[in-house]
Amino acid sequence: MRFNIFAVAVYFLSFSIGLSQTKEIQYLSGTDNENTVTWDFWVNGGRKAGKWSTIEVPSHWEQQGFGAYNYGRDYVTYGKNFKFNDEKGIYRHTFSVPKEWQGKKISIVFEGAMTDTEVKINGKLAGDMHQGSFYRFKYDISDKVFYGKDNQIEVLVSKMSADNSVNNAERLADYWILGGIYRPVYLEATPQSHIAWTAIDAKADGTFQANVYLENVGRNAEISVEIKDRNNKIIGSSTVKVGEKDTFKNIAVKTQEPLLWTAETPNLYYAHFTLKSNKKEVYETKERFGFRTIEVRQGDGIYVNGTKVKMKGVNRHVWWPETGRSVNARLDLIDVKLIKEMNMNAVRCSHYPPDKSFLDICDSLGLYVLNELAGWQKAYATPVGKKLVREMVIRDANHPSIFMWSNGNEGGHNKELVDEYRKYDLSDRVVMHAHHRPGNAINGIDGNHYEDYYSTQKILEGPNIYMTTEFLHAQDDGGAAAGLADIWELHWQAKLGGGGFIWDFADEGIVRTDFNGIIDVNKVNAPDGIVGPHREKEGSFYAIREIFSPVHIKMKSLPADFTGTLQVENRYHHTNLSDCSFEYQLIDYKKPYDSESGFTVKHAAAVTAGDIKPHEKGILNLSLPADWKNYDALYFKAVDPHGEEIYAWTWRIKSNVAITQSILAVKTSTAVELQEDSAAYVLKANGISVSIDKQTGLLSDLANEYSMKLAFNNGPILVSGDAIFKDVKTYQEGGNQVVECDFEGNLDYLRWTMHPDGWLKLDYKYNLNGDYAFAGVSFNYPENYIIGAKWLGNGPYRVWKNRLQGVTLNTWESMYNDAKAGIGPWVFPEFKGYFSDVSWMEFNTTQGKFLVATDQPDMYVRLFEFYGISGPKNYPDLPTGDVSFLDAIPAVGTKLAMGINNRPGVNGPSGETNKIHTPIERTLYFYFGIPKAEKENNQFEMPKENILTD
Repeated sequence: MRFNIFAVAVYFLSFSIGLSQTKEIQYLSGTDNENTVTWDFWVNGGRKAGKWSTIEVPSHWEQQGFGAYNYGRDYVTYGKNFKFNDEKGIYRHTFSVPKEWQGKKISIVFEGAMTDTEVKINGKLAGDMHQGSFYRFKYDISDKVFYGKDNQIEVLVSKMSADNSVNNAERLADYWILGGIYRPVYLEATPQSHIAWTAIDAKADGTFQANVYLENVGRNAEISVEIKDRNNKIIGSSTVKVGEKDTFKNIAVKTQEPLLWTAETPNLYYAHFTLKSNKKEVYETKERFGFRTIEVRQGDGIYVNGTKVKMKGVNRHVWWPETGRSVNARLDLIDVKLIKEMNMNAVRCSHYPPDKSFLDICDSLGLYVLNELAGWQKAYATPVGKKLVREMVIRDANHPSIFMWSNGNEGGHNKELVDEYRKYDLSDRVVMHAHHRPGNAINGIDGNHYEDYYSTQKILEGPNIYMTTEFLHAQDDGGAAAGLADIWELHWQAKLGGGGFIWDFADEGIVRTDFNGIIDVNKVNAPDGIVGPHREKEGSFYAIREIFSPVHIKMKSLPADFTGTLQVENRYHHTNLSDCSFEYQLIDYKKPYDSESGFTVKHAAAVTAGDIKPHEKGILNLSLPADWKNYDALYFKAVDPHGEEIYAWTWRIKSNVAITQSILAVKTSTAVELQEDSAAYVLKANGISVSIDKQTGLLSDLANEYSMKLAFNNGPILVSGDAIFKDVKTYQEGGNQVVECDFEGNLDYLRWTMHPDGWLKLDYKYNLNGDYAFAGVSFNYPENYIIGAKWLGNGPYRVWKNRLQGVTLNTWESMYNDAKAGIGPWVFPEFKGYFSDVSWMEFNTTQGKFLVATDQPDMYVRLFEFYGISGPKNYPDLPTGDVSFLDAIPAVGTKLAMGINNRPGVNGPSGETNKIHTPIERTLYFYFGIPKAEKENNQFEMPKENILTD
């Protein structure tokens, strides 16, 4: 939506009540990327260069069809002689200033412009050119505007800075380099005598103090402050006198037992400041804040309100595909809610300060924020750096969510700036360096990046607190949660573990206005997200959610002697589990031929937690009914004190044998026939015929009475090890016919058994001795024949050996897609991949449906060709064949561990190859078609016209 302020109304914001004067705001641009104002525009290079046109403000000019695109690492690709498009854009706009503002101080405020910005008001420079893309800056233009008349603003924005240190810090970076006025522009009007800004320090013991910065204080002045809660109740107040020459004044209040701010309990208050002169109120403003005490106890940990806290965090770029870094509060809210949905408690603002609305939402919903000065791998020079530190801290100091400042990233640290932060931050938060080389710890915090599991163990021995500001790497489908459980456990258990921030939140894909709106992630450079560009949830999202769950349950399966008691660990920092709510359900799963997927709830009950304090362990009693073992599974859900689901777990009650038996019943049957020709043994029953190759023992051909051929064949092939065909024999076993094949090598035998009802049973046994990426058997089936699949097992997302979390047991159904995480289309869950703990899977194909089931637990099904990470080759390697039934699957590594075999083992024990030293036996059941059954079983015959013939 776009609007013209002056065609509709002048838009004012007022920040207080009562009769005293307050700051008034009039927007010259729109308020965000969805509510814009049209300005005149001219650019000197790229698309639409050299002619006047119009542009929406705020926006990036590339997204409005101007200029050219640059990714920051282009200088790495093309060498030192590469020159960025040094585009310059001129903005012009006409605006009016109310007559009533005459005599006030009028400032023009830019929330963000990329990069060098020169402002003229009615042909006069507003002030020095501003350098730096991510910071609020303003000019006093009181003497340059006409009141009650039209005024002209002209803004020259240079995409590249005249200060090379700004380019080094901001532009030569591993992210998209865009241009333009991308955050709002507005006028501020205040009385000449007013409060310019405040810096608050509110401690957990209820003490409050603020430095109040003043301009043009009158005679006999004083400042008063009232602390109000969310119900507007005053809980404390104070007044101090101010001298005429004072530019700031400290004011203090002692409150009694305020509700404290943490990421788990984001309690907020308002400080109402009033400036009086000669007992007359001349100005009023308010600031939102929270009472909390942040401490870095060197050699120990990070403490919030006296409790040690470990950061479960993620790095976040400000980003939306259609509009780049020009966003809005609605999008900021989406991101905060998604981060919290992953059971995270922290976010790092990589690699620059975010929009203020994002910080407001972190305050109100509860996230610890590491706010960062830009400096990707090189630092600002000291003169410009000092200005930008001031701008960042003045804007953001009062946010209780900010627990620490980051003075640049990975070598982009100007140590001369470290002492600048405390000049403006009364609470004197610790300043750290987000770095990627050992030896850059500062103030007791080591933030070293991308250490593996084993080097993390070493760093956690000390002497510094280890809070890694980047770890793992979420490119494509690798890293974000692969190995996370191992590394997180190190941090959780270690005294010096401060947690860390996964790289990163969302794929930074830009909608290219020069290429028909395709989303460009700059190949392997920018698809680093746990979610896609439009926040599509990848499998890692849910795995992280389980791993970071503050209700920590280790039980993977119900023990034989289970009586309904769950052992839990409270991994909250400030919340008792008695404040959470819990529910269990006893459920039955839908069957293969039911018309829908999912489960039916047969019994449900609430569960009450006793007094289980943070960091303590306890027991939840489910009080199960006497017949609980008659159901398929136990479902258990935890909900936090704010009503948000923490996580839900499922455990099997019935065994795979019981589940298989419940779907094998077919009411029709015929006598089994065994036929033989020169190439194969042919088993026939109930309209189904199966050919077993005489020379290999493998399935070679299939048909049912409706279809000439079914292209599922050439299996079972061992995916690891050798199988040398030795001998075959056939025999009758009751009413069944058996084809049994013996082998030399790693495969001991295959035994095919055809039942009168058409079910084909396959028993096999193999032995391996060593380390293997995967183990099991494969078959061939053309991927282009697949329509979808339905299965009882974990889902709906695929898994890796070192990312088994985040999936739940259910009857799932998925249509075929060829989604590739990080590349697109961003359709999740992916159809292809490894799926865990599968009891049965029904394949829906252009040739009809067929079903595969197993008696044994812990079977993985691999579907078709896919990969975890793209690179010189796609990783990890896949088993042979198209569809695999596996007893072991591979782990996936990260972008930063892409050596031989993707090196997933560096990120922990779960990433190591499978160590197999005992024989493995498995039984598979196949039904090639839909079993005919009586209507009371909710099964049906497939009409002939629905079956495609070969």
